[in-house]
Amino acid sequence: MDAAFNFQTLNPDAILDALWETGLRVESGLTALNSYENRVYQFSDEDRQRYVVKFYRPQRWSAVQIEEEHQFTHDLLTDEVPVAAPLALQGKTLHTHGGFFFTVFPSLGGRQYETDNDEQLEWVGRFLGRIHQTGRKQRFQHRPTMDLDEYLHQPRAELASNELVPASLRTALTEALDNLGRALQQRWHREWQPLRLHGDCHPGNILWRDGPLFVDLDDARNGPAVQDLWMLVNGDRQEQRIQWDILLEAYTEFSDFDINELSLIEPLRAMRMVYYLAWVARRWQDPAFPRAFPWMTDEDFWRRQISQFTEQEKLLQEPPLQLTPQF
Repeated sequence: MDAAFNFQTLNPDAILDALWETGLRVESGLTALNSYENRVYQFSDEDRQRYVVKFYRPQRWSAVQIEEEHQFTHDLLTDEVPVAAPLALQGKTLHTHGGFFFTVFPSLGGRQYETDNDEQLEWVGRFLGRIHQTGRKQRFQHRPTMDLDEYLHQPRAELASNELVPASLRTALTEALDNLGRALQQRWHREWQPLRLHGDCHPGNILWRDGPLFVDLDDARNGPAVQDLWMLVNGDRQEQRIQWDILLEAYTEFSDFDINELSLIEPLRAMRMVYYLAWVARRWQDPAFPRAFPWMTDEDFWRRQISQFTEQEKLLQEPPLQLTPQF
């Protein structure tokens, strides 16, 4: 059973007690926010200041790994990058209560980042350049570096034996994963310089407050710079070229970009597809997951996954995106 099932013990009284120990007195709130991997709540204290408390999933990150993430966010703040950073309460950002690690953030509102807004894309590119400028100053020592073991081999093993996969489709799914894996291994390379990344920089982790605000560095790790860029680009090849030109012209105002990393876009997409599916299956004993992903028990869902893996395998056979450097 997933150790995350222990979230059942995280009741309102435990949350209030944990916050009390940091010196915060909850006046109102404890409103659950959208988060599956962790448990996140918004509340107001007795002075009507709004905060967000995040309880980390047990046994995912160690204390030193979480503290590295916190240090990175504060390095970014020091370099005037707009990022949601944990508060230091009683001299520390990471706290424990009842076997849980937890952190408190200021509550920061904002509008949704507009994925079809070229001006906002340009702003985001500029600030990603600044994030990576900070990220290159040193590497994570305790957080992992992106590789095929974490994002392909381990997820493949988990999916091959997971009971959510219909028995009638298990062989077909395994074959599709193996074919995708072989194509991925041919395209994946390590001719890139690892740096500290946001790690999960998709549009949902960017808020807009007269400019971008980057949130949720829970997946921060070492990796190639393009990992923080490719999820912001969408559409057909021509639309993607236009967006990449905008993004990289802004990005390179602050940070160099190795154009050869564009060859990693489809490998990274394939890795995310496999990793994400295995992540949901792995967490199925957490009651939040069946509620959020009910289609995972549908046989047609798994047929579509097999089809998507096959299509992604074909994309890995195609030449990578080519841009004429103008930056």
